[in-house]
Order: sequence, then C-alpha cells, then structure tokens
Amino acid sequence: MERTERNERPDRRQRRDPRQSNRPREEKQEELDQRIVDVTRVAKVIKGGRRFAFRALIVVGNNNGKVGIGIGKARGVQDAIRKATDRARNNMRDVNIVEGTIPHEVVTKHAGAVVLLKPASPGTGIKAGGGVRAVLEAVGLRDVLTKSMGSSSKMNATYATYKGLMELNNVEAESKQRNKSVADVQPFWRRGNGSSNSE
Repeated sequence: MERTERNERPDRRQRRDPRQSNRPREEKQEELDQRIVDVTRVAKVIKGGRRFAFRALIVVGNNNGKVGIGIGKARGVQDAIRKATDRARNNMRDVNIVEGTIPHEVVTKHAGAVVLLKPASPGTGIKAGGGVRAVLEAVGLRDVLTKSMGSSSKMNATYATYKGLMELNNVEAESKQRNKSVADVQPFWRRGNGSSNSE
C-alpha cells in the first residue's frame, strides 16, 4: 500500500503544473501603466512612543479608458507600494473618453481639494501636474485642461481627479441633465460634427 501511495504523489504534482498557467495573467497585469504619485512616512502614536510606517499612493491604468487608485501602508516601502498597487488594480473603473479628451467640463471636490477638468482641442496636451497628471495620463487622455482650486495635497487632488472622471457622462446624457442641446454641452471645436458625436 505504501508503494502505491508514493506512486500517486507524482501525479498530484503533475496536476499542480497546469496552475502555472497563471503566469500570463501576471504578464497582463504588468502591461498596465503604474505610476507612483507619493510615498510618505507616517507615524502612529502608541503606548511607549511612535510607530513609523510608509504610505504609498499608486495610480494604475490601461491607457485606454480604465483607471484605479490605491493607498497602501506598511513598515517597508516596497510592501506599501505592493499593497497600493493591488488595491488600485481592484478599483479600476471605466471612464468616458471622446477622441483623447473628456466629453464635458466637470468640477469635483475631495476633502479640501477642488479640481476643474475641462476638455481641450487636439494638440493641446495635458495641462496638469502631480497626481492630477498621473491619473489623466494613466487613463489614456491626451488633451485636457485642469485647474487646482483648493488644497495642494497630492492625495486629495488625486482623489478629486479620480472622482471627476467617474462623474463624466455621455454627451447626450449630460445634455438631458442640463436641459441643453448636445451642441451646447460639447466643446466648440466638435459642434460642427453633430452626426458623428451622437454615435
């Protein structure tokens, strides 16, 4: 009986080999655009003193309409980045993009940060910096005008930008909410192509 059990063990190991097919999934995850926005040292007051750790803010996107944000805390920098990256990948959401820019203007607030996102004509580029620029580039936008009108905190500005992208609607849906025509909602350089925009 013992010999038969020993002979069965290699079969079990062979069954585990197909599980190595998960490696292509890891390669797909590596194709995502990962950006480290901020890594800071934080302290927690405990009995007997302070406990120091690191907090990482990561933005992950596929450069084609999906983006996610994650925050990770750990005693080491690499562990904090890994935690933040995993959370950002799990929180990826779709964003409405129209020809490399956003369909309409939006203003969002997160904590003390207020961020204005405005569509721009082709060739303008991304006029932003810090976490705002990281989010816009990771999602795949090419032409956007931005303005930070509140706190200068990188974390709050990044989350305000992320919330603004989540609030973007289709041009037709936004025109119904504002009780305006589609031409009045969309940027002026696209108003002449009304037939193509309605698709």
